[in-house]
Amino acid sequence: MSRDDPPLVDLQCEAHTYPDGTVGMHDVDFSVYPDEVVALIGGNGAGKSTLLEHLNAMLVPDDGELVVDGTPITEDSKAHARKEVGFVFQDADTQLVAPTVLDDVMFGLQNDGVPGDEARERAREALATVDASHLEDRIPHYLSGGEKRLVGLAGVLVLDPSVIVLDEPLAGLDPERSRLIADRIERIHQDGISVALSTHDLDFAATVADRVCVMADGNVVRSGTPREVFYDDTLLTEASLHPPSAVRVARDAGLGATAQPVTQADLVSLLTGTDDSETARRPSPDGDGHD
Repeated sequence: MSRDDPPLVDLQCEAHTYPDGTVGMHDVDFSVYPDEVVALIGGNGAGKSTLLEHLNAMLVPDDGELVVDGTPITEDSKAHARKEVGFVFQDADTQLVAPTVLDDVMFGLQNDGVPGDEARERAREALATVDASHLEDRIPHYLSGGEKRLVGLAGVLVLDPSVIVLDEPLAGLDPERSRLIADRIERIHQDGISVALSTHDLDFAATVADRVCVMADGNVVRSGTPREVFYDDTLLTEASLHPPSAVRVARDAGLGATAQPVTQADLVSLLTGTDDSETARRPSPDGDGHD
């Protein structure tokens, strides 16, 4: 990815205030670029969900503008935002509406007038992409939390968006299901779809993100590579965040001042002298390594 490319999503939000007078965001400048995973981190109430809900025009700025794939989004063009930017909710039950998983994944296509046979084939392809083909005849509300997230992800993928937004994709999941969701997110990214997500799990953010944005008090206070963000002690303290476990171990071992690993793979690579770490494989937003 090159930051010379125009953003797929560009949000300028001077202010967004909820009906009860609560200020959700202010002075936000946020973009999602082609071929990147960007993670929003911050404490509860920092504004992460509010920002994400602006990216496909579920919420609109009181003062500002959303541009999606070069198109300024107005009341008349919200459908364009929702086609290009697919949203997977933290509460997966909110987007599971049909009697079977296959019917659910087909739902958006059928609403768009796609014929039944084509919709069914595309839905099965989307389920296969997230390794959930075995669920197609199941009743959605009887699925586990992780399975529901996969079905929700397939229901968004089937509509062929440019960007997928996930609000706290690991919330409430055990470690095994968290690893499953993280793997599917990386696979989607490898298929050329950009991803914007929020998370409280900074180990997860360090592993999957090309860029990390720190939110506090309704604003993005810093954006950078995982290494730039997670070794900024002042920033993390001000945002009431603790660095990923690899960063803490590296500091305790006296390694953080030079090598600066951010993932478990980085740390293992450093300690064993190999070079197959996440740092070596994952590009930075400028297209180079994290160094």
